[in-house]
Amino acid sequence: MTTGRDTHEDDLETPRPRLPEGFRIEGWEVGAVIGSGGWGTVYEARAVADGTPAAVKVLPTGALGPGQRAALGELVAREVRFSAEADHPHLVRTHAVCTLRAPDLPALDGAIALVMDRAEASLKDVLDAAVSGVPIDGAERILRGVAAGLAHMHAAGWVHGDLKPANVLLGPDGQVWLADFGLATELDGTHAHLPPLGTLDHLPPEWWSQRTGSEGAVVRPTADIWAFGVLAHQVLTGGLHPFPGATARARSLAAQSYARGTVSLRLDAGLGEELRRLIADCLAPGHTARLPHTARSVADRVEEITGGPARRRRRLVPAVAAGIAVVTAATLTAVALLGTGGDTRDDDRGRAAPTATGTRGLPPGEIPADSDVPESLRPIITRAAHRCTDEEITPALLAAMVKAESGFDPKAARPESDEYGIAMWTPGVFNAWAIDGDEDGDKDHMSPPDAISTMAGYVCWLDQRFKEEGLPKKDLPALVAAGYRTSDRTVIEERGVPERVQPHVDKVLRYLAEYQS
Repeated sequence: MTTGRDTHEDDLETPRPRLPEGFRIEGWEVGAVIGSGGWGTVYEARAVADGTPAAVKVLPTGALGPGQRAALGELVAREVRFSAEADHPHLVRTHAVCTLRAPDLPALDGAIALVMDRAEASLKDVLDAAVSGVPIDGAERILRGVAAGLAHMHAAGWVHGDLKPANVLLGPDGQVWLADFGLATELDGTHAHLPPLGTLDHLPPEWWSQRTGSEGAVVRPTADIWAFGVLAHQVLTGGLHPFPGATARARSLAAQSYARGTVSLRLDAGLGEELRRLIADCLAPGHTARLPHTARSVADRVEEITGGPARRRRRLVPAVAAGIAVVTAATLTAVALLGTGGDTRDDDRGRAAPTATGTRGLPPGEIPADSDVPESLRPIITRAAHRCTDEEITPALLAAMVKAESGFDPKAARPESDEYGIAMWTPGVFNAWAIDGDEDGDKDHMSPPDAISTMAGYVCWLDQRFKEEGLPKKDLPALVAAGYRTSDRTVIEERGVPERVQPHVDKVLRYLAEYQS
C-alpha cells in the first residue's frame, strides 16, 4: 500500500470526501482510512474472495481541471508501469488499478483507485511517535531495506523522485517497502524530467536553482541520494532533520544556504563515525559532489556498517542529548572524503594502514616517540589527521603546523591579529568550521582537541582544493600550511606559497622534516 503524498504545510485544511466502510471496488472491500495526502486518501481493504489484506489509494479527479487531471493520470500511469516492471522485496506492489463507480458520492465518482500491498505503518508514522534523539526500533533494518530498494530502482534505470518517510512502508513481518512511485521516472541518459512536484524536506538544494522547462524539472539519481541522507538522519535520531527550521519551508531554505556554504550542517553527535560519514556523503552540497555516491555504493556501505550483530553493537551509537557536531559545507567536502572503511583502529579510521616505514621504523607521517610533541597531544593530533583520507595530511604535518602556530601552547594569543589558542584560530573563522574534537558537546577555539580537529578538517579541504586546481602534488604540505595562514583563494591565485608567508611555511617544513627524519 501507500500512504499518499503529504500536503504542503501551507495548504488549507478542507473536508475530504470519504468512502463508507464496506464499499466495494471491484473485488476489494474498503475499511477504515489509514492515511491521506495532497492527492488522495488511503483505506485498509481486503479481497472479497479470500480476505487477503490490501490497501487502496483513492485519487479523486472530479474537482481537477483538465491540466491537473492529465498530470494525475500521468503520475498514476507511471506508478503502475513501474510497479509492473519492478520486482524486488523492498518495493511495494500495485495489484490493480480501478475506476470508481459511485454515483451517490459525486466527489468520488470516477476517481482512480490503486490496490496495493498493505503495511502496518509508514516510516512517517513511526517517526511521529518516536523519542527525539534516539534511533527508532529497527533503524538498521529499515535503512538496509530502503537502500536496497533504491539501489534496485537505480540499477533498473529509474529515479524515485519523492523518497521520504511517508513513502517507506513497514510490513507486519519486518518488511520494508519503498512506495508511492507517482514521481518515479525512467532515466534518459544521466537525468530525467518530472513535474515540478516533491516534498520540501527532502528535495536537494539544486532543485531550487534550476529552471523548469517544457518537459518539466530535471531530476537525477543524486536527488534520491540526498533524500536518503535526510531520511537516514531522521531514522537514527528519532525524527531530527539535519537542517534547522520550524517549518519545511524554513528547513529547505537552510539546506540551500548550506549548499552555498553560508550556514552549517548539523549532524547529531550521537551518530557513529561511519554513519556520520555516510550521511555527510549523501548530503554533499551539490549534484556533482554526490555523483561518486551511487545508490549501490550507499547500500553496500549501509550493509557493511550495520550488517552483523557485532558491528551493529559497535557502530550504531544511540543518539543522546550530548550536543551537535557542526561542519560547514566545505568541511564536509573534505572530511566526508573519509573512506568507507573496514575494521581499523579508532585513531586510523578511513585510511588504509601504511605498508612502508620511515627511517625510525614508523609508518610514514607518524609522530616519532622521541619528538618534542607533548605526550598529551599526540593521540589528539594523530586521530585528527587520520580522519582525512588524503595521504599528505599526516600526524607529522599537523604536529609541525601546530608547533609553528603556537609552539604547542594552548593559551597562545596574538590579540593584534585576533588569533588565539593552540591552532591560532580567529574565533569567527573557527566557528564557521568548528568540529567537536573531544565530543563533549561544546566547540571552543581554546580547547586543544576542538582546535586541532578543526584544523585537520580545514587543511584536508585545502588539500583537496589545491589538487582540484592542479597545483603540484609535491608542494601540497607547503601549500596547505600557506593556505592555513592566508586562504585557499590566495594560494590558488598566486599558484604557490605567497611570499609574505614563506618564512612561516619554511618553519613548518623544517619541523616536518625533523619529525620525519
